[in-house]
Amino acid sequence: MNNTKIHTDVDALKARHVLLKEFRYELRPVVRGYNMRTLYVNVSSNEIREKPVSEEMKQKFTGGKGFGLKLLWDAISDTTRWNDPENEINISMGPICGNTNYPGSGKSLVVSISPLTDIPIDSNVGGYFGPYLKFSGFDASRSRARPSATSSCTSTATRG
Repeated sequence: MNNTKIHTDVDALKARHVLLKEFRYELRPVVRGYNMRTLYVNVSSNEIREKPVSEEMKQKFTGGKGFGLKLLWDAISDTTRWNDPENEINISMGPICGNTNYPGSGKSLVVSISPLTDIPIDSNVGGYFGPYLKFSGFDASRSRARPSATSSCTSTATRG
């Protein structure tokens, strides 16, 4: 396959995309490693909003795993299974995420209910998503979905 064919396929995909929801927010500085808010995305209802992080949550559930588990705990019930609409995929990071003084600070934690065991799991992932989310003004991303068709969520920033 040549590069022209690949470029044409990508252009065709982009042409079929439909913007379902746009979310604008005020960019705030990171203070002592925290933004004090999470980004909530419900793909089923096209709802996007920010939710506050309490001082209690910051003190008791420090770090990406603590935030992710607390957010999952608040979102589900004791009967929630992995494929239920209220199950969330939480991606969270700790207060030093993105600080290049610390090795491994680009990590973030993905927390959800496992499709294999139906119990909460966490997975440590690296890359740019965690630091980019932190510097975009959020301590975690919370996604809930029961889409009626194939969906994707794209985030773009104009500054920050």
